[in-house]
Amino acid sequence: MLPMNRRPVGIGVIAAIVLTVYLAQSFGWRQGALFVVGFGAGIVLYHAAFGFTSAWRRAIQSGRSAGLRAQLLMLAVTALAFLPLIADGQLWGMELRGNVRPLSLSVAAGAFLFGIGMQLGGGCASGTLFTVGGGSVRMVATLAAFIAGSALGAFHRPAWEAAAPSAGPVSLEGLLGMPGALAATLALLASAWIITNRIERRRHGDVAPVGAAPTRADWLRGPWPLIAGALGLAAVNVATLALAGRPWGITSGFALWGSKVLAALGVDVASWPYWQGSAALEASVFSDITSVMNMGILLGALTAAGLAGRFSPVWRIPARSLAAAVLGGLLLGYGARIAYGCNIGAFFSGVASTSLHGWLWLVAAFAGSVLGIRMRPWFGLAK
Repeated sequence: MLPMNRRPVGIGVIAAIVLTVYLAQSFGWRQGALFVVGFGAGIVLYHAAFGFTSAWRRAIQSGRSAGLRAQLLMLAVTALAFLPLIADGQLWGMELRGNVRPLSLSVAAGAFLFGIGMQLGGGCASGTLFTVGGGSVRMVATLAAFIAGSALGAFHRPAWEAAAPSAGPVSLEGLLGMPGALAATLALLASAWIITNRIERRRHGDVAPVGAAPTRADWLRGPWPLIAGALGLAAVNVATLALAGRPWGITSGFALWGSKVLAALGVDVASWPYWQGSAALEASVFSDITSVMNMGILLGALTAAGLAGRFSPVWRIPARSLAAAVLGGLLLGYGARIAYGCNIGAFFSGVASTSLHGWLWLVAAFAGSVLGIRMRPWFGLAK
């Protein structure tokens, strides 16, 4: 086992304590609690290596689907917790709502671009954050481009909404009621589990278990089994719903960060239709729930990487790999904005809320990932 990197652990823990206290005192206890939830998400993501990008790439290339099946389990557990709460409509006097978005061409187009960006950039939204926190210098370039693409997507989204055909927001709950929607969602997830199982068994003669523990697993220092990551992220999303009144998301924070930078440079961002009726541009970034949780993920992953003894940034990046990181990040950011979210906000939270846009996002992003995988050799990236 690698020796612990004490400095990243110290920085991560001290910064987390300071921010938790500051947020609770300045913006209320819920904001501090949401930061802590984000911090926990960073630890879970890092220790379980719970990335959507690599899991999808393995499923597409080799048929090995343990990571993909862990995501299906995560969705099922979250839906079981979400739907009774959302159907009730309130918790502790706070209104609750799911993430139900339009079923539109912009979702399909944005998710397709996002899928390409995942495979070129090297991570999804949550994956980019936890790998940056874990010390990946290349992923810093992906994150910077992700933020820039998110701002561009925010500028263009009203045009997409006006021009792209849309069926409006459609949810299984609205069509079937809560019990029917839950049954249909679980049936769809079970069908996907069976199909991926059969594909893997046909190609390899066996099926890798989701709950298999890594060699010499350690709960403090990692690595964790995939099932722990699935259950941990389900808990993160349920906690977000309970504390924020809506499900977990990531990329709206990137759009805010990029727009604030442009505003500081003199761009009239406030005139964009995307920001009309919102006070977020003028408010502190610490008042934004998504931004605060994203900061928590970064610090949680930093702490986890230090605990694992794996915080060791590599500063030399091949030019083609860097180009892929930048292009991938731009596609990730732009795609997420016009698709109403990323693998977390649109796919995870959308499917768990029974929104049909979440399923459309999955199909389109998976198709984009197939193309992105074929493009990887152009940039000197391993297949």
